[in-house]
Amino acid sequence: MEKLKIKGYPEKIENEEQLEELLSRPGKGLIEMFSRLEGGIIFLGVSGKIGQSLARMAKRACDEAGIKKRIIGVSLFENKKQQEKIEKSGIETIHGDLLDTNFTTSLPTMKNVFFLAGMKFGSIDNLAMTWAINSYLPAIVADHFKHSRIVAFSTGCVYPLVSVESGGSLESDPPVAVGEYAQSCLGRERMFEYSGLKNKTEIALIRLNYSVEMRYGVLVDIAIKVKNNLPVDLTMGYFNVIWQGDMNNFVLRSMEHVKKPAKVLNLTGPEILSVREVAKKFGKLFGVKPVFVNSEAPTALLSNSEQAFGLFGKPEVAVDQVIKWIAAWLSDNKGLLGKPTHFEVRDGKY
Repeated sequence: MEKLKIKGYPEKIENEEQLEELLSRPGKGLIEMFSRLEGGIIFLGVSGKIGQSLARMAKRACDEAGIKKRIIGVSLFENKKQQEKIEKSGIETIHGDLLDTNFTTSLPTMKNVFFLAGMKFGSIDNLAMTWAINSYLPAIVADHFKHSRIVAFSTGCVYPLVSVESGGSLESDPPVAVGEYAQSCLGRERMFEYSGLKNKTEIALIRLNYSVEMRYGVLVDIAIKVKNNLPVDLTMGYFNVIWQGDMNNFVLRSMEHVKKPAKVLNLTGPEILSVREVAKKFGKLFGVKPVFVNSEAPTALLSNSEQAFGLFGKPEVAVDQVIKWIAAWLSDNKGLLGKPTHFEVRDGKY
């Protein structure tokens, strides 16, 4: 296996402890930002697949910058062990249901807010809850934290399918939200935008599309099918991804780019990837021949992140390296989160 050119990254990720260290490793630009960022930080929905490493990265950036900040993570938490693990990182936790208005409006109004709460997996089976979490909750949060700076996760799913030749949707392109999941996420954006207009709140809306690591993501979805000789559907033939460690760095640094009215920022990797070619790469690493069904449609869900790269630079970790890491992880039968992305979906029904 080729060695990484980037100093400090391994050829293979051996275990979850090493993975979590990499996912929460702050970059130089982030450490510098935290040395000048005023106020404490609160992460709403911290126990999700992204929130834990994001909060830990913030804490590590503060430590490396030699400053002390109050950092709070809010969530229902799946279990006490998960909550204790976050607390051991030096992050204060608050347990509660963000959909409970009395609870949310009792939270301390920190200067810097990261909104991570959202529902996608199985959203088609519980549309009322999908709308409550993705649209109603942001309205509560935006009002309570109206004097804060807010970075809120959104999704590239609010864009329409576009041709590969287009290079991906730009932030200036009008959203065409297909399906109730995407519509509810657009509702989330509108609630934050409304607060920005009404209360002069400075906000950044991060349209992520998609984040990947060893335990979940589009690359994992493809790899599992190739490894298990399951058919790989080529209908959604192209996609974007970004290594979650790079994504975490960029999202945290977005706090310096909040605006009024809200700033929209696409966040993904620089390449448009082919499902077919990625599957072939996994096939070589697993020693199997991928099985394909259907053929590539002329359009796909794609985003262009050149604006983000202009602010933060390009991602450090290349997709080919992540592919090798994932292949080794799956070959060793290491743990997965069991949350497929459903990136193949073209009708918005996730």
